[in-house]
Amino acid sequence: MTGPEIRDVDRGRGRDGDRDRDGDRDRDRDRDEAGRPRNARPRDGLGRPLGRDAVGEPSIPDDLVRPADDAVRLAQQLIGEGRPFHAHEVLEAAWKAAPQDQRDIWKGLAQIAVGLTHARRGNGRGAVTLLRRGADAVGRYVSPGGGGPGGGRPGGGRAGGGSAAGEAPASIDAAAVSQAAAHLADRIAAGGLDAVSADDLRLRLTAPDDG
Repeated sequence: MTGPEIRDVDRGRGRDGDRDRDGDRDRDRDRDEAGRPRNARPRDGLGRPLGRDAVGEPSIPDDLVRPADDAVRLAQQLIGEGRPFHAHEVLEAAWKAAPQDQRDIWKGLAQIAVGLTHARRGNGRGAVTLLRRGADAVGRYVSPGGGGPGGGRPGGGRAGGGSAAGEAPASIDAAAVSQAAAHLADRIAAGGLDAVSADDLRLRLTAPDDG
């Protein structure tokens, strides 16, 4: 499972203008059982495609369904292990399965994980863009009073944050996540990737008393 932000980087090319005119490239693409395009090549620990004969990291199933708190804890574990690409896959699956009023927070968390992936891949500009995008989405679940575990309240949202968001799952500290992701993005923007350590890229998603 790969989100659009990851796929665009992996392709390293434009869209329709770079395709072969006869469409052979499109016909030869890997596809899943439903016929949808899917890159079946093995990937390394940061989600980078490897040669077809290489042994890659196990991927997260496309149909993964876990309770919200379990999903964020698994994503936290993967980020702590230095595997934010796989965390993004878990969070993307949660985003697709979430109730409508919670989808933006899961999308934002997935974008933050993509930002961490870009940082570990050495792509500072991509890291800044996705960390800020994710911080903004998660920040819409912070109540005007400040947040805390669960971070949001029905109808909450940051100043300038757009439409009202729903309530964040209890295990997600929306205020802390949004602030930490935005701060990390600012540090990378100001000083490059040399300004942050590997520990800085183990950003915490869960509330302090939630493992």
